[in-house]
Amino acid sequence: DTGDGEQLYECPMCSLTCTNIQILEEHVDLHLEEHNFSEGGNIRDLELAQQLQTEEDERQRSEEEKREREEFKKLQRQYGLDNSGGFKQQFLKNMEREVDRGRMQPFEYHKRKADMMESLAYGIDDGKTKTSGVIEALCKYYQNENKDVKRVWLSAGVDHFHSSLGDRGWGCGYRNFQMLLSSLLQNSFYNDCLRDTTLIPSIPKIQSMIEDAWREGFDPHGASHFNNRLHGSKAWIGACEIYSLLTSLRIKCQIIDFHKPTGPMGTHPRLFEWILHYYSTDHEGGAKVVCTSKPPIYLQHQGHSRTVVGIEEKKNKSLCLLLFDPGCSSQQMQKLLKQNSDGTGLRLLQKFVGSLKEKQYQIVAVDGILSLEEKAARCRASQVLTSERIP
Repeated sequence: DTGDGEQLYECPMCSLTCTNIQILEEHVDLHLEEHNFSEGGNIRDLELAQQLQTEEDERQRSEEEKREREEFKKLQRQYGLDNSGGFKQQFLKNMEREVDRGRMQPFEYHKRKADMMESLAYGIDDGKTKTSGVIEALCKYYQNENKDVKRVWLSAGVDHFHSSLGDRGWGCGYRNFQMLLSSLLQNSFYNDCLRDTTLIPSIPKIQSMIEDAWREGFDPHGASHFNNRLHGSKAWIGACEIYSLLTSLRIKCQIIDFHKPTGPMGTHPRLFEWILHYYSTDHEGGAKVVCTSKPPIYLQHQGHSRTVVGIEEKKNKSLCLLLFDPGCSSQQMQKLLKQNSDGTGLRLLQKFVGSLKEKQYQIVAVDGILSLEEKAARCRASQVLTSERIP
């Protein structure tokens, strides 16, 4: 009350004084609307922030899934599991490319295609990437070499096979198996095991042979990795597949896993020592050049495999492996058949301890034949463990 009878009304929110109740009500309503707008704005801001965060999370998840799919496809392509065809398809595609570039005449294309189709029909390698007689040439060379080699041990005779237009980039495991098999076929000790495999099989045939081993029960874990199928693919194979195939043929072998370096600078001297022991057992002392009856050794590391055909011991006690590499062409290998007295061509085969510095190596070494009972026992064992670890 102002004292002169006029009634005053005070705003409960901001203490504004009004003389008219209606005006005060309108004023208070404005306060309430402002409060509700502000409160609603906060809610909308929160909802917007949550929505933006959800969208960002979904975007990141989508990008991560896309990256994973691309990585998976890349791995499938790298290991030949992308259903892009196998040996036959790659051979034809590469020959067509050679014709397009003028490097091959059409008549040669048709002749080579016919030869390839005949080879695949019979399951026999056409022999066009094979070089024979290198071990014998090495034996003659080392007989006359008198510089720094104290002793050398060579495997039994073995043919070299290199990759062709059909398996370039993925066929090293199959080519190394062909090398190993070529040596076993020259040894009458293995005649009984190999009576159904008297000629070197083609790569598609080797793929079918590995599938047969899987069907027998060998290495179910490895088989599942390939979805139990190799034929018609460009799938890489490794030591476990070689072990399963050899054992299914009743050839006694073992996988040795050198799973970490055993020397300085990431080197593997234990690997070299094991191979020296393999070749030198039963050949202690005696001749400088020892042409053993031992089969070559399959050597695997990440991304590639080669075949060990011998080992040198230098006068300074260092060791040097002699390797057949499927990546070396016939032209390169032919040079070893007419070895120069200075031995420069030999560098193609030589690998010293400092040259093999992958994190892990596996070897498959043959050491006899198996009875049917032993084969069955190894089949059961392969379902649990197929490799021995070297500490």
